[in-house]
Amino acid sequence: MQNFVPKKIFFTKGVGTHKDELHSFERALRNAGIEKCNLVQVSSIFPPGCKMISKSQGLKSLVPGAITYCVMSRCCSNEPKRLLAASVGCAIPADKTSYGYISEHHAFGMTEKQTGDHAEDLAAAMLASTLGIDFNVDESWDEKKEIFKISGKIVRTLNVTQSKICVDNKYTTVVAAAVFVF
Repeated sequence: MQNFVPKKIFFTKGVGTHKDELHSFERALRNAGIEKCNLVQVSSIFPPGCKMISKSQGLKSLVPGAITYCVMSRCCSNEPKRLLAASVGCAIPADKTSYGYISEHHAFGMTEKQTGDHAEDLAAAMLASTLGIDFNVDESWDEKKEIFKISGKIVRTLNVTQSKICVDNKYTTVVAAAVFVF
């Protein structure tokens, strides 16, 4: 079997509400623009040399019914006033020949910012662990440059996060995804 390595990636998010849980999930996928694909969730590697593209470019690349690989975070509830959040975080080394990490994190009661920051921290920590580096999020963060420095290597991080408060006893689903394009 040949190597099957994605060349491009885009990030998206969405929210959906409905009386049925499955339908709320489908609406969240539709809001994110990825409902037409047969989504296959994969683990957490950002491939070496993979190019980040805009959501609009990525959505144009999708083919209805196609098997589409993604790293996805999902959170759902029908409890009124419950705060939901789903996030994917990403840590990409400056060296484009190295691989990075994508993390998924979902939470109840965390704000969009808290959830997104946590997802970024998870991705950076996973990348550091593969490099055999003891990683302290607080010591490694350079606020001025908005980058992590892991053992002298610059790592760019980002997150895409969706949050929503449940209303009216309907199911609410939030999703965030990193979608691979071949």
